[in-house]
Amino acid sequence: MAKPTPLSGFPEWLPDGRIVEQHVLDTLRHTFELHGFAGIETRAVEPLDQLLRKGETSKEVYVLSRLQEEGGTARASSEKQLGLHFDLTVPFARYVLENAGKLAFPLKRYQIQKVWRGERPQEGRFREFIQADIDVVGAGELPYHFEVEAPLVMAEALGALSKIGLPPVRILVNNRRVAEGFYRGIGLDDVEGVLRQIDKLDKIGPDKVSELLVTECGATDDQAKACLALASISGSDVGVIAEVRALAESHGAVTELLETGLAELEALIAAASERAPGVVVADLKIARGLDYYTGSVYETVLVGHEQLGSVCSGGRYDTLASDGKNTYPGVGLSIGVSRLVSRLLSAELVQATRPVPSAVLVAVSSEEERAASDAVATALRARDIPVEVAPSAARFGKQIKYADRRGIPFVWFPGSAGEDGAVGADQVKDIRSGDQVDADAATWEPPAEDRWPRVVPKA
Repeated sequence: MAKPTPLSGFPEWLPDGRIVEQHVLDTLRHTFELHGFAGIETRAVEPLDQLLRKGETSKEVYVLSRLQEEGGTARASSEKQLGLHFDLTVPFARYVLENAGKLAFPLKRYQIQKVWRGERPQEGRFREFIQADIDVVGAGELPYHFEVEAPLVMAEALGALSKIGLPPVRILVNNRRVAEGFYRGIGLDDVEGVLRQIDKLDKIGPDKVSELLVTECGATDDQAKACLALASISGSDVGVIAEVRALAESHGAVTELLETGLAELEALIAAASERAPGVVVADLKIARGLDYYTGSVYETVLVGHEQLGSVCSGGRYDTLASDGKNTYPGVGLSIGVSRLVSRLLSAELVQATRPVPSAVLVAVSSEEERAASDAVATALRARDIPVEVAPSAARFGKQIKYADRRGIPFVWFPGSAGEDGAVGADQVKDIRSGDQVDADAATWEPPAEDRWPRVVPKA
């Protein structure tokens, strides 16, 4: 068989990289649960028409077709077409509708699963990747304070990862009501069009965006300049609110909707300045060009790695799900876990202390005495110490080298019988320092930092 060629866009980590990924997932899960978010998992596939209802194109969805033999030819039945989910929001909306009668609202859920997206692979963008979402969903209404809570929970989760070497994060926030109130105040009615163009600022720059506002959205040059002036405002304290209001007043664009949005944005910034100082920043160019956002919007960047783009984004949506009679508004954020892990590994920001779980390798004196080694391993595992037994009864020097290649810090030597028939004490060797001492499998403990592999900043 020829050597296989890697498949672009489908990340596969080496064992030590998988330890890093698992640590990230465990940290996120722990933080979410600390804040009362309950974990769920939804199926991998959804009806194609449901997957496309947010405006994605069929090129972005991996389609699964059930083939039927008719007249000797295989034909895909469009009625039975399913697609792999490309995010966790669409399946969650369906989940809420299907289970609304069994759920308690407001529902706080987290979901960590793989998703699939048919886009061109590049750094930080994959065709198969893990997302971690949190959402709070209400029945009929959802108080604004959840729009404050959601980004602060994410700030705490990402802050916990800074202990292993994740760069500082900045959660950039805006409020769609501020933007819409301002745009309508200066006479622009194509709010969604303006938001889509403003969302391109970081990619194409202000000159091109200004041109598109004029040609695509019907703005005058003065209106385009006003939109760009609003987008240029940012800051981590409530002084931002006064700056936006002054700009609106100078253009005669103070509207009730704008004032509502400013009050909400001020509440978020004020809370964040106390609970996560410097982490949450108001940035009026954050538009999130998707039309279903109705309130707060969020994007998160790694400081010093801004070229990677947003690693966590989301916002408020007043119609997450609706059955025609009942509406379920929500607010949430989604972390691109694979994008995050990819940068941690490729930039060599973190490392696992070892690539395998085993803290101890139990040596085997001879195949006839393997049962004694197995007994030691069983006793250690019963005390939550990860252990493996040597694969062969080679010379002890070779068994030590095997442990070293695996990254296992300790080698255990079962006691052997002397000339008088008495069995000597077991011994354990720290192969890093060379220290070797008597040990009892019922009481011996490895140092706490060696019991399980850890993820630490790379020196």
